[in-house]
Amino acid sequence: MTNSYDLIYAVVRQIPHGQIATYGQVAELAGLIGKPRVVGYALYRVTDADEIPWHRVINAKGEVSRSPHRNGSDDYQQSLLEAEGIEFNSAGKLDLKRYRWIADTEILEAAIARVWQTLETADHHD
Repeated sequence: MTNSYDLIYAVVRQIPHGQIATYGQVAELAGLIGKPRVVGYALYRVTDADEIPWHRVINAKGEVSRSPHRNGSDDYQQSLLEAEGIEFNSAGKLDLKRYRWIADTEILEAAIARVWQTLETADHHD
């Protein structure tokens, strides 16, 4: 059985420095159409050791999703994006047309295929 989080992480790892994707965009690319919240749940679990650029995923309004439950990681996310050259306006929004990542289909498909292969290998060893 596939792990949705692994597929999400495979997509997010493809987002280049200085670009962003939305939760819905990542969900769609991972084959989880209509499930952007699953992307949020997956990224909430990421640690620095995972080397997943979680901070490059924002909401569809072009904002960092803010919540008191994030314990300051929302401000940290914005500072990481600003360090990559992404500019926010005074309302805390960025220009989606300027910064949105357009996936390279071949590279993305190869990354997802590697996840499937890894998962299938793990299933055969159990």
